[in-house]
Parts: sequence; C-alpha cells; structure tokens
Amino acid sequence: MKKNIILTALLVCLSAISIHAQEDRNHGIVWSSLHGLEYSVKAGVSIGGTLPIPFPEEIRSIDSYNPTIAIALEGYARKWFDTNKNWGVTVGIRLENKSMKTDATVKNYGMEIIGDGGERLKGYWTGGVNTKVKNSYLTIPILATYKLTKRWNIMLGPYVSYLIDKDFSGSVYDGYLRENEPTGEKVEFTNGKSASYDFTNDLRKFQWGLQLGGEWRAFKHLNVYADLTWGLNDIFQKDFNTITFAMYPVYLNVGFGYCLLYTSPSPRDS
Repeated sequence: MKKNIILTALLVCLSAISIHAQEDRNHGIVWSSLHGLEYSVKAGVSIGGTLPIPFPEEIRSIDSYNPTIAIALEGYARKWFDTNKNWGVTVGIRLENKSMKTDATVKNYGMEIIGDGGERLKGYWTGGVNTKVKNSYLTIPILATYKLTKRWNIMLGPYVSYLIDKDFSGSVYDGYLRENEPTGEKVEFTNGKSASYDFTNDLRKFQWGLQLGGEWRAFKHLNVYADLTWGLNDIFQKDFNTITFAMYPVYLNVGFGYCLLYTSPSPRDS
C-alpha cells in the first residue's frame, strides 16, 4: 500500500515538473517570436586555401592541390528589426577547420629548413615545396541579414577568429637553397633528398575578415546554406619575415542548418 502511494506521488511530481517545463518552453517560444528572434544550428564542409594575394612571382606553378576534409559546426541567433522581418542581424559562434595540402614549384622562395640534427638553415629556395595547413578556429561572425524572399536570406559582415589548434608545415625537394641571400652558398637537395620546415609557431592567434553568405529555407526547419569567408590579415605574426609575402585564408563553407526556433516570414512570395 505504501509503495503504491509513493509511486503515485512520484508520478504526480514528475507530471507537474513536465507540465511546468513545457509551459516554460512555450512561454520562451512565444516571447522569442514576439521579439523577432530565431535560433539555429548548422554543419558543413569547407573548401579553399591559405592564399598569397596578389600571387607572388616566387611561386612559378601550383602542381597539386588537395582541400582535405574541413568541418564547420555553428550555432547562431538572429534578431529581426522590423515587423515584416526584412532586416536583421545574425550573431553566431563557430568551430571550424581550415586546411589544405599543396605542391608547388618556386624560385627564390623564402625558407627555413630543418636539418637531420635539428639545426635550422635559412635562405632562398628554388625547387619543389610541399605545404600542409591544418588550423582550427573558434569564430564569431556578426552579419547584417536581409530577407530577399520568403525562402532566401543573404548575410554580410565581419568575423573574428581565435586559433585553437595549428599546423603549417611541409617539406622541400628537388632543388637547392641559397643561404641567407639569393646569391649565397648553394645547398642542393636532389636524387630524392628532402628537408622539412615548420612555421606553425609563427601563426597569428587572431584572424579577422569578411563573410558573405546565402541561406535557402528548404523546409520549415531545414536550411541549405553557403558562406564565403575572406581573411583580411596575414595568417603569420607581424615579426615573421621568412616568407616575404602575406597569406590569407579564403574558404567556402556549404552545408545544412536546422532552425530550432522559427518565426513566420513576411507574406511576400518567393
């Protein structure tokens, strides 16, 4: 008898908690809808590269390019400013990878190679260069948002990124290094010989740039999106001068998003 009473009381308490939680959730949905707020999560893949802009004369050709697998996960909130929900602002937080692998042929390319004994030799490289970039960032975009149609939104604004994991390294092969200056002593690497380099510790912690994106609402809660991010500051620290030109991360991210809370669009047709 006591067990039945305890079980009944427990079920009543759980039901009351569940009803209260549902009421709080409904209240939150109504409040957010009245204030023009939307919340979404999205996931996608990035393709692009860390590029010298403009293209320097030291790089004679790009012989191969592999974008590798780069994943981006993001959550964002959107605030519409007008009752028709035409203009708004989108603020997100994104965990993303920006990576690539390339092989290039270069001439008088600034380089600091690492010898078999760990010694470093700095100079100008002519020959083949293999480069691997694999960086992870925590990124915050702040984007002006405009509703083109009932299904289409476009976004534009700045972003700032913090580097949380990093790798910029590679090797040189089939060529020679001129020590210290373009006419310095010649050190050759031929017949399959190569030497490694690693500029990982010279990467800048903070990146900033511009993001341009589009978002298409496929269903009530499902979006398809594409975002182009263009870095505006050099990935390397200011005092790094081995590579004599700036390099910028330029990536296109495409994927799907799920709208956790969706406010009805303006009555305009798509």
